[in-house]
Amino acid sequence: MAPTLPANPSCDRPRSFIGTRRGAAGLALIAVLAGCGPDASSPGASPGGAPAQTPPAVQAKVLQVSPQRVPIVLEAVGQVQGSKEVEVRARVTGILLKRLYNEGEVVRSGAPLFQIDPAPFEIALAQARAQLAQERARNEQASREAGRLKQLAAQKAISQKEYDDSTSTLKLSDATLQAAEANLRQAELNLSYTLVTAPVAGISGRMLRSEGSLITAGQESSLLTAINQVNPIWVRFSLSESERANLPGAQLSRRPGTDVRLTMPDGSRYPEAGHINFAATQIDPQLATQEMRAEFDNQKMQLLPGQFVRVRVTAGQRDNVFLVPQTSVMQTEKGYLLFVLDKENKAEMRPVQTGTWVGSDWMIVGGLNAGDRVIVDNLLKVRPGVPVTPAEASAAKSADPKPGDAKPGIGQPGEAKPAGAAAAK
Repeated sequence: MAPTLPANPSCDRPRSFIGTRRGAAGLALIAVLAGCGPDASSPGASPGGAPAQTPPAVQAKVLQVSPQRVPIVLEAVGQVQGSKEVEVRARVTGILLKRLYNEGEVVRSGAPLFQIDPAPFEIALAQARAQLAQERARNEQASREAGRLKQLAAQKAISQKEYDDSTSTLKLSDATLQAAEANLRQAELNLSYTLVTAPVAGISGRMLRSEGSLITAGQESSLLTAINQVNPIWVRFSLSESERANLPGAQLSRRPGTDVRLTMPDGSRYPEAGHINFAATQIDPQLATQEMRAEFDNQKMQLLPGQFVRVRVTAGQRDNVFLVPQTSVMQTEKGYLLFVLDKENKAEMRPVQTGTWVGSDWMIVGGLNAGDRVIVDNLLKVRPGVPVTPAEASAAKSADPKPGDAKPGIGQPGEAKPAGAAAAK
């Protein structure tokens, strides 16, 4: 029997459209509910709403740590300076005649550097000698006169006053003779100052006054050049208070085994080791640093004053610390964390206390025990309680890093976030 058509055919299309929309919504709701329920094909699901199974094991490399002895290394930027920095000045006034050295070359102590016109000083020396000869003659005459009057005074042939006057005249002549001798020595000294010599051995500087200039002693024009003694040579640097905290107790310069190494601007290692010869007794209140100075042998003149170098100070060793790869350490707002394996080979999150970097490894000073197994890779898939299939990882680097490996102060809380930090959040 044919179905009965509705009385109003115009209402049939809206009703069919509404029914279609309701059917589509119902299908979508069923699909969502099916997706939220347990999946029979998944390994963690079971028919009938049974509890989820253990998640699949994650493969990761695991490093079994052991305590090590690590050098205490501090690094800083230093500036080279000569062990003696001397300004060469003229000590007499005169005309600068010539330069007697090659600028920038190494000069020995006492080597002639400049010649000041000696003619006026030669004349002054001749005058001093003549004055001395004159005073000697007068002194000899006064001495003879006093001797004669002494005999006459003993015979009561002259008055006592005449003898006393001759004695006083002789004493005045002696004093005048001594002054003449001093003037002669001064004239000789001034003449010697016309030849300006190097007070110390070192590298000579450029000539600051041209030949023919009038040099005035005691004024700015008396500065002729400068000499830097570069063997031995000094390197000045500073350590912050946080870095000094790694060296409790005695002064750094007095600690046994303190070794200072340099890294040149091109990254090469300076072959000679140095030692600290000065440590400030107070902390700079503006920079919160302690000034230090190290001395190095510089026979080949590889270090020049004003040069910037990297200073690496090794002062003692720290025992019972652990080295783990930097990529295995995660940083969160609560501190540093590691994933370790428990006895059931399940991942466990462990808070640790870090020290400094040693090459590509972190120094762990607290939170780990000997024999702990640290997960070092695949951290994005590791979660607490997840079983891990361990694979042996390469051992940490030796505790005796090469120069430039240790990076003290880097990676302290709030300064650096090694790879894997996001996994802990």
